[in-house]
Amino acid sequence: MKKWIAEFIGTMFLVLTITTAVLSKAAMAPLAIGAVLMVMVYAGGHVSGAHFNPAVTLAVLLRRRLTVVDAVAYLVAQLAGGLTGAVIGRWAVDPAEVTAVSFSGRHLVAALAVEGLFTFALAYVVLNVATSSGHEANSFYGLAIGFTVLAGAVSVGGVSGGAFNPAVAVAGSVAGLFSWSSLWVYLLAQTVGGALAALAFLGLNPHDRGPVRSAPEAVSGVEAADPGARHSV
Repeated sequence: MKKWIAEFIGTMFLVLTITTAVLSKAAMAPLAIGAVLMVMVYAGGHVSGAHFNPAVTLAVLLRRRLTVVDAVAYLVAQLAGGLTGAVIGRWAVDPAEVTAVSFSGRHLVAALAVEGLFTFALAYVVLNVATSSGHEANSFYGLAIGFTVLAGAVSVGGVSGGAFNPAVAVAGSVAGLFSWSSLWVYLLAQTVGGALAALAFLGLNPHDRGPVRSAPEAVSGVEAADPGARHSV
């Protein structure tokens, strides 16, 4: 249960920050989003592995560092946390008018491409800095993950909205940030991006193939209370 609560809390604050920053038109919204993800990864990594993203959970599942049961539980917790953050954020800012992101024509193809690519980048970074045996006991995993989202939000936020996360896409649609008619674009691109990241990691790190572990044998770089135990997503 504590793993699921950690996933709920982290995803809630991520979506709350996204919702309030975007609705209030904060000039430094991408920095705030990357920063809150970074601190929540550091805060929850030793508990749940700090996915806060169904696409990352899919990548970790395919990478064989998570059981199917845990993956489903994480998905539920992430969606619940995201929806909670979206509702609170929309209520707190209460804008007079919201223009939802929508796609058509070439814009739709571009959104599919950048959402898939940056979701791949995010999941690929997570797998390499947080689950790789080559980066055991590192202290930079949170920075790497947060800065990946920051880079994506700054570079392609104007193209797709910069979700890179199915929980953000669903919750953002509830908050009015994304149009419901475009939700499939996010879900398709992000699912493919997460799956391809796992395949790329396994192809480049064949020595890291291992038995399925029950979370939270969790985020690399975070030592367990027992010095003999290792967390690795």
